[in-house]
This record gives sequence, structure tokens and C-alpha cells, in this order.
Amino acid sequence: MEPLAYSMRPKNFDEIVGQSHLIGKNGAIRRLVKNNKLPSIILYGKPGIGKTTIANVIVSELGLPSSTFNASSDNKASLMKHIENAKISDKYVLIVDEIHRMKKDIQDYLLPFVEKGNVTIIGITTVNPYMSVNPAIRSRCIVYKLNDLLEDDLLIIVNRAISLKENSLNKKINFTDDAKKYIVSLAAGEVRGLINYCETIIDAYQDEAEITIDLEQAKEIINRPAINIDKNEDTYFQTLSGLQKSIRGSDVDAALHYLALLLASEDLLSLVRRLQVMVFEDIGLANPQLAVRVKTACDVALDVGMPEARIPLGVVVVDMALSPKSNAAYLGIEAALKDIEDGKSGHLPPHLKNTYSFDGKVDAYKYPHDYPNAWVYQQYLPDELLGAKYYHPKESSNYEKAIKERYDWIEKMKKEYENQKKKAK
Repeated sequence: MEPLAYSMRPKNFDEIVGQSHLIGKNGAIRRLVKNNKLPSIILYGKPGIGKTTIANVIVSELGLPSSTFNASSDNKASLMKHIENAKISDKYVLIVDEIHRMKKDIQDYLLPFVEKGNVTIIGITTVNPYMSVNPAIRSRCIVYKLNDLLEDDLLIIVNRAISLKENSLNKKINFTDDAKKYIVSLAAGEVRGLINYCETIIDAYQDEAEITIDLEQAKEIINRPAINIDKNEDTYFQTLSGLQKSIRGSDVDAALHYLALLLASEDLLSLVRRLQVMVFEDIGLANPQLAVRVKTACDVALDVGMPEARIPLGVVVVDMALSPKSNAAYLGIEAALKDIEDGKSGHLPPHLKNTYSFDGKVDAYKYPHDYPNAWVYQQYLPDELLGAKYYHPKESSNYEKAIKERYDWIEKMKKEYENQKKKAK
């Protein structure tokens, strides 16, 4: 008998739960498919939220020949076979799994066929394509980000799984609300895992005339701690947010409480990822050496696993909660990215390009180390962004005070130079 997750895989857009911004009635992808159009696209999002399913439905709805290429394991010879199949079709779709792992020689071979329209790519990745996918590939694709599935979305899938098992076993199956929410919390947003949990629990009790599953029965079969965070039954990722906000707010006891709850789930990977982001987002330049200590503690935790992982993680969570805090650098890069997203950019000043002018001379770049205090006035921002200020220093610690002193000195020197320039005119 085929696994429940396989038999439940959606066959059309209406059967897909979530992602209405892409495949809902007015979703971008659904509109393209409705008009029989498909550019090369990249589907980006967390594991198990529907990327491969959407790719397969697109191909099915359009009635196009297709094949799948795994960029992490398939080789160039395999790709060449796909291309040969594409050459005999008017339109051919190549689903590229883990597109961020595509090697340069494979990419170079594929790109001309994409350029000519012989092949349309549907790339799939769990890693931000703006950071991980080669620009030559990415520039030829439209990137669509899939949203995390909400609890209500996941409960719809649980109910579908129960209904399908009822039909196959020809008997009544009932899960209590607590049991359903327990399964949802364990799945951490991944549909395949969610369905597998449902199927396993039902199979364990399928010898009964009528199956009724409560929270304790579900726990017995899955044998993992329930993440009943508080009276509001927050999910694992909401608890991660609670941990971060407690650390940000310097409440060491609350931080340790949420850490303990998260450790009970034994999902160390998500926890250490968040801790390594927190230390840069909320502590940053106020205590830059703490990032090294957090990285070391996270590596040790992953190496030794539970229950010992609680010891190094407990140490750094206390350290983070009681550390001075600064988000100045974080706010700076957010402001800079906002300008990029709004189309505010420009050309590099010529002296930053290392290019030659018409007379054969390099444009005059001044090497700061050749000047006192390793600083000399020259333009770095594009003309269009002159005067833009992204970083606004704070004085959260002695280290950041020292950075602010350097920043203030540079700003003072800039103003003096600009004033002298105005007087000279």
C-alpha cells in the first residue's frame, strides 16, 4: 500500500493548502498557468511546505513534458539526456531540485537552452536564492517565496489525512483537538512529517472497531515530548520568538524558561540557528566577542546532543540575556536593503572600479593606509546616494563607545573637508 503522504499529494491548485498569494484564485502562478504562460521560476521556502507539489501541479495543469534534475546528486551526463528530450518538444520543463547546488559546468551547459526557450526551469530551494543561487541562473528566473503554513492550514491537512484513512480502513476515526495540535506542533510546519505522524498513530490502533485518539495515545506512539508551551498553546517557532524577546529584554529567567521548553523538543538545529542570529541582531557591536562564544556553544551542543547540549546552551543564553545590547548595525543593513528594494542605487564612483580612463591612467583612488589615521576624504557612495546615513551609532558598551568615537571623528573630518571645499569655490 502506498504511503498516505504520497496518496494525499495534491493533483491541482485547489487541493493545495496555503500559498494563496501564488496559487489562490488571484495568485501569481495560477494567473500565469491560466494564461498558458510559464517563465523560468524559482520556488523558495522551508522544507515540506509545498514547493515540489506546486512544481508538479504547474506541469500537470499546463500539460507539458517534464523531468526532474537534482543539482546536488545528478551529473552533467544526466542533464544532457534531459536536454535531448527537450529538443523534440515545443516546450519542456526541467524541475531543478536544490538549484542552489548547481555546479558551474552544468549551469553553463543549461543556460543556452534556457535562453533559446527550449527549456523552462522550475528551481526548488530551501536556501535564499538571492544569496545562494548563481546570478547567471537567478537573473533568468522569477523568484517566488512560499509562506510558512499556519496552524489552521496544518489542521486542514490533519483532517484530510484522517478522512482518507477512514475511507481506506472503512471505520470511524476521531482525534481529540489536543491530539491534533500535538501532532501539528511536532511537525514544525512540514506537511510530509505531519501526515506521517497521523498515519503512524492510526496504524497503531487500526485493529480497534472505532478509533479514538486522545493526547496521551498520540504521545505514546510518537514518543516525543509535546510542546505545550503555555495556556495559549504556542508553537515551537513562537517559543523561539519568546526566547529571543526575553534575551533582547535582558530577562535571564524567562530566557532560561523558554530555552528549557525548546530543549524538550530536542530540535537542536532550529534552536542553534536562532541563537546565532540573535547574537548579531540584538547584541551585535555591544559585545562582539559573544558571537564567538555562542558559535562555540552551538557547535558543542550539536556535537554532544541531548541531554548534555543543555549545558553549553544554558551558559550562552545567560550570557546573552545579561549582555549589553545594540541593534545599530542590524538597523543599518535593514535601512540599506530598504533603499535597494526601493530601487535607490547608482553607479560606483570611477575611482572605486579599478578601471582605466581614456588616457590610459587608473582613476585616482586614494589608499587610506597611506594617510594619517588610515583615513582620507574621498567619495564612496554613488552620486545618487550622497549623504545617505544607514548606521547610527549607540553607546551600549565600551567597545561601541570606541566605535562611535571613530565614527564621530570621521564625520567631523568630512565636514571640515567639505567646508574647506566650499570656501575654495
